[in-house]
Amino acid sequence: MDEPDLTEALFARMLWNAPLSAAHADLLLDRLELRPGLTVADIGCGWGELLLRAAERVIPPDTGPGTRVGASLAAAPGAGLDTEAGAGLAAAPGASLDTEAGAPVPATGTVLATGVDTDTWALDRGRRAARDRGLAPWVTFAEASAPSWRQQADRVLCVGAPHAFGGTAAALAALADLVPAGGRLLFGDGCWTTPPSHAALEIFGDEVLPLPDLLEACRSAGWRLIHLTTAGQREWDVFESTFRAGRQEWLLAHPDDPRAAEVRDWLDLRERQYVTAYRGLLGFAYLVLAH
Repeated sequence: MDEPDLTEALFARMLWNAPLSAAHADLLLDRLELRPGLTVADIGCGWGELLLRAAERVIPPDTGPGTRVGASLAAAPGAGLDTEAGAGLAAAPGASLDTEAGAPVPATGTVLATGVDTDTWALDRGRRAARDRGLAPWVTFAEASAPSWRQQADRVLCVGAPHAFGGTAAALAALADLVPAGGRLLFGDGCWTTPPSHAALEIFGDEVLPLPDLLEACRSAGWRLIHLTTAGQREWDVFESTFRAGRQEWLLAHPDDPRAAEVRDWLDLRERQYVTAYRGLLGFAYLVLAH
């Protein structure tokens, strides 16, 4: 079901592809201590909604379009539908990575925020959103694999994308090369909050760690934990519901489409898996890390 209209429908109601409320996102960005002039990279950014909100905090004031700052909820895809719904290029030459001395005020057009992903549909959605919100002069999206990215940034985001590196441990090790001393990493990863059921293990395999083991993996990779929060049950329910909602609406609007039966079966399976196999068992941890 990778036709363009079904792909569009899949993410139509999602603000981001993670179990995350808007208020929780604001808290995480606060803990990153973003400030004007810092550079930000989002590895495995999808359409980059969290990156765009971070960009609004690092773009120097009075340097952009009057409608730029504070436009997140008004202009974000899916805004007004459910703001609790879940889931670039090298930094400009001369951009400072020295978080102790403070970053210089960059000129208009200096890239401060970079999204990296291999999904061209998501990258195009991110670029449109950046243009619509007046952020395009400072934000760029690059089509590249996570392991291939080498450009450092003052603040790095990797939310729901450790699999792109080959797993949690590999991601934590690789991301250490992208965050300079004094920088910070927002790392979002699934974790078991209670022992998983057999059905849950059949869906997710043995790659998901219990929360204590995830924290130990961070320490083993040389990271220090600055902040820890986990997605609440409401965030999970909203995430799972909005993940299905776009295709539910497509199905209701296209009951006679030849693909309708396949879409219906997919929706029913996803709903059953969530409520019977992993609801209340699978968690999602948001960690702000430094080294």
